[in-house]
Amino acid sequence: MSFLLPKPGGEFLTLGIMGGTFDPIHIGHLVTAEEARQQFALDYVVFIPAGAPPHKDAQKISSAEHRYMMTMLAVVDNPYFTVSRLEIERQKPSYTIDTVRSFFQIYKEQLKLYFITGADAILDIITWKNYETLLDSCFFIAASRPGYAFSKLKVVLGPAFPRVIQKVHLLEIPAMAISSTFIRRRVAEGKTIKYLTPEAVEQYIYKNRLYVNEKQSINRF
Repeated sequence: MSFLLPKPGGEFLTLGIMGGTFDPIHIGHLVTAEEARQQFALDYVVFIPAGAPPHKDAQKISSAEHRYMMTMLAVVDNPYFTVSRLEIERQKPSYTIDTVRSFFQIYKEQLKLYFITGADAILDIITWKNYETLLDSCFFIAASRPGYAFSKLKVVLGPAFPRVIQKVHLLEIPAMAISSTFIRRRVAEGKTIKYLTPEAVEQYIYKNRLYVNEKQSINRF
């Protein structure tokens, strides 16, 4: 799985996993992960850049290696953060259920797992592959902007709401107002992205000339 965590056979592990395209990773992702780590007493947060996201056109996102390197640069100074190549090395559309199963294959009953995602994504959870098995396997931390109406879940999820709400924790994160789309747009327009993403990621973007030719497709997702 290409990341450093205690080996199976050690103590019980409470783990947060944060999947995403990370194109690029930004301060909102990092603040969310750190707040989740503290509020839910997570031993580690594992960032998992998507390899072939099933819901996005692979030709319209940066290469997996660029996204992996940016994520590595962003988390290297936090001893509680690490990055996994799990989905990148899968080399086929990867679903959340596949990733969760991979973790349990290693840690089995020694693992308590939290999946960190955006509150908006939770609205679509009943469309996720094997979502009922997911609810049995892990908890969800739904990061939102301040003022987000969590009651919206009840309307959207309908009959599935009672079961989902038992496994979902809402986490308000002011920095969630930042988005990868916003950063790509600013790069394409020649505007600064300083303080929106770690300095090492900012310099990586400039060095590799990422997002500079995206004015025609900046709103693709």
